[in-house]
Amino acid sequence: MNSTLLTIFLLVISNVFMTMAWYGHLKLQTIGVSKNWPLFVVILCSWGVALLEYCFMVPANRIGFSGNGGPFSLMQLKVIQEVITLTVFTILAMFFFSGEKLHWNHIAAFLCLVAAVYFVFMPSK
Repeated sequence: MNSTLLTIFLLVISNVFMTMAWYGHLKLQTIGVSKNWPLFVVILCSWGVALLEYCFMVPANRIGFSGNGGPFSLMQLKVIQEVITLTVFTILAMFFFSGEKLHWNHIAAFLCLVAAVYFVFMPSK
């Protein structure tokens, strides 16, 4: 697998774990699993999931960074990561949080992010 695809694949996996670390406890709370957990327990559990995120995010950035022979500049990596983050979040939120809906303004915001990807990859002069 080439470094471009590997970087994007690792970023997607990383962002699944990140979304679960940041928002998974809310789903656990709504279904009653963690409803009575103290906040520090919720934080510790989220940190455990976030550790898995870092196990994918750090290699993705090292492999993808042009300073390490990868195809992306630091700015490009960041913009790609943000688009992946919002895409993964949207998909997971729509499946796991049934009350969340995708509206026209969300689609407009995503189109703006696609434009950001276009601009970050434009040659600078």
